[in-house]
This record gives sequence, C-alpha cells and structure tokens, in this order.
Amino acid sequence: MGGMADAPPTPAAPAATPAVGTDGVWVVIPLYNEATVIGGVVAELLASFRHVVCVDDGSTDDSAAAAESAGARVIRHPHNLGQGAALQTGISYARAQAGCAYVVTFDADGQHRVVDALAMIELARTEDAAIVFGSRFLDDRTKPGLAKKIVLKTAVAVTNLSTGLTLTDAHNGLRVLRVDAARAVNLKQDRMAHASEIVVQLGRSGLPWREFPVEVLYTDYSKAKGQSLLNSINILVDLIIN
Repeated sequence: MGGMADAPPTPAAPAATPAVGTDGVWVVIPLYNEATVIGGVVAELLASFRHVVCVDDGSTDDSAAAAESAGARVIRHPHNLGQGAALQTGISYARAQAGCAYVVTFDADGQHRVVDALAMIELARTEDAAIVFGSRFLDDRTKPGLAKKIVLKTAVAVTNLSTGLTLTDAHNGLRVLRVDAARAVNLKQDRMAHASEIVVQLGRSGLPWREFPVEVLYTDYSKAKGQSLLNSINILVDLIIN
C-alpha cells in the first residue's frame, strides 16, 4: 500500500459528553463516498466516544467535509487505495496516540450499532480479551438472506482453515482491538481480502480473543454501498485467490 496521508485537522467539539471509561478508545472508520450518512454515524459515535477518526480514501463526494463537520478527525488518502489501506492507516494512527488502550473498527455506512461497540469494549475489559470480534451469527437478529448467509458462512470456513481459529463470522467490520493487538495488524491487502488478512494476523498474535453477538443493520443504502450479495461473492473470490 502506498500514498501519503494528510495530517488530520483539529476536530470540532463533540455534541455530547462521551461515556465514562472511553477516553482511551479510538474509533477508526474507513470512509469512501458516504457523504449522505457519515455525519450521522460520527455524531452518534461521539455521544459515547471522544476519539473518532475517519480515513477518507480518496472520496469524490463531500464525505471528508461531512465527517469533519460532525466532529471526527479526518485523515485523507490523496487517491483511492482500498478499504484495507484505509483501515491500516486508521489503526496505525490510533495506536500511536498517547493513552490509546483500545481501537474499535467501525463501518461508515450505518450498519453497526454503537451499543454493540460499547458492550464489546466492556467484554474486552472484564475478560481481559485483547481481541473481540463482532458476529452477526451468534443470535438471530441479523437477517442477511439465505444466499448471502451461505456465501458468508463459506468465507468463515475458509478463513478458519487458514487461521486455526473457530470464528462464526470472519467478515464483520466491527472489532475491538486492545492496543497490543492493534500493533499486530499490518495489512497489505488493499481490497476486501483484508478482512481475512486481519483475522490471520490477529490469530498469529496468540493474544486472547472472544466473539460477541452484534446486529448488522441491512438497509437499501448499505446493500447498495457494499453489503450486496455480489460484494459478498467478491470477498470470497478475493479470499480464495489471496
């Protein structure tokens, strides 16, 4: 992955007081052409988290400006490098901040729930887990559809074979990484295969991990932006060829 990122500007003051105990938590959001929703996603996060950083991956719309206006710190890739590159930029930035204890990865399209992120952090703390993976398959709240579920389950099986882990959901963008786990992440896959690469790297770290049941909110918007069946198939193809 290449390309230089601009230094983030000073963030605007959050609209609400973050929850007690989240000062050491940095939320990282890969961002690409989500101008219509990112402001709401950032505002909701800032009600609970003081530190939200968006990595604008060469968006051609007003995503970066919308994220800044909502109060996020924004790092810009001058060109579109891919979600894996954006995620790595954000994780690298967050883990280098003084006092960083946890990094939360969070999608920009509104499919994740802040309450799940908070619960995952609590689980990490109470059980001394370095890694908490969100899983849409530990309960029945998420309704991905039969075909999509089959593709995702196949991806899980392939990932588990290559990592030695026993995850139920290998391609969920909601994760909590303790800072030592975040330091183990060095993504080279720019495209969607990064979702499996990060599992491989975290598994090889030997650090304790857990899964936590989360709800993924499938909307017409999120499906159009990357949660479609075709995108799931593309993830699987990327996984197999890489």
